[in-house]
Amino acid sequence: MSATTSSERVAERFAQLRAGGRRALVPYITAGHPSPEATLELLAGLESAGADVVEVGVPFSDPMADGPIIQRSSQTALAAGMTFDGVLATVSRARLGIPVILFTYLNPLLAAGRDALARAADAGVHGVLVTDLPVGADPARERWLGEGPLAFIRLVAPTTPHARMVEIAQHGSGFVYLISRLGVTGVRDQLPVELPDTVRRLRRATDLPICVGFGVSRPEQARAVAALVGSAIVRAADESVRSAVTLASSLRAAMDTVSP
Repeated sequence: MSATTSSERVAERFAQLRAGGRRALVPYITAGHPSPEATLELLAGLESAGADVVEVGVPFSDPMADGPIIQRSSQTALAAGMTFDGVLATVSRARLGIPVILFTYLNPLLAAGRDALARAADAGVHGVLVTDLPVGADPARERWLGEGPLAFIRLVAPTTPHARMVEIAQHGSGFVYLISRLGVTGVRDQLPVELPDTVRRLRRATDLPICVGFGVSRPEQARAVAALVGSAIVRAADESVRSAVTLASSLRAAMDTVSP
């Protein structure tokens, strides 16, 4: 797989959505949860439910940005023997027709070696998001990620000033992951009231697509934004793959009621 083919798939998908006046549904799963084999079934089900992009989490022993639901899913996956190469093998076996984003902390990525990004691209991954690598924290590693074969998704917090938003977006590609609120991941009853203003501020800072995560869990919430849905999907997968796929279908249906 060429670098261009891999990294540009994310941009191409969002361009298709924009042309059709549709918002992106981006579910998150932890590879190896609820089991390695069920992960394959879950990936196929989410694509059939209308996911536009899928984030595949690399299980990590110290997921400090995640709440209890995703922490437990990581522990389950690690206990089942899931590794970085196991994640790539899972993506390769899934053969999805939608872009795949590798969602990871920095340590597992570094432990996988200098060719980790190339191996991921060869396996069918199209982008990478590193939760604990803010812009400017490690220029050499950021350069490695930015010049690699995968789209480099960057995170923006709701408290980020405009100038910093511009800087973050300039050092990323694919889309910008807007954290809806401070704190760790998790299901929330309501999105922050200031979220629309935060989205407007970020839109003034970048032309990249914007997806909102941290707390999006219900159809009425997904209807309001291009949604990254993690904890709610993972919690549903604890019940069954069917429950997770049903939830994704309901989110997709709600998002599709929004007029262009």
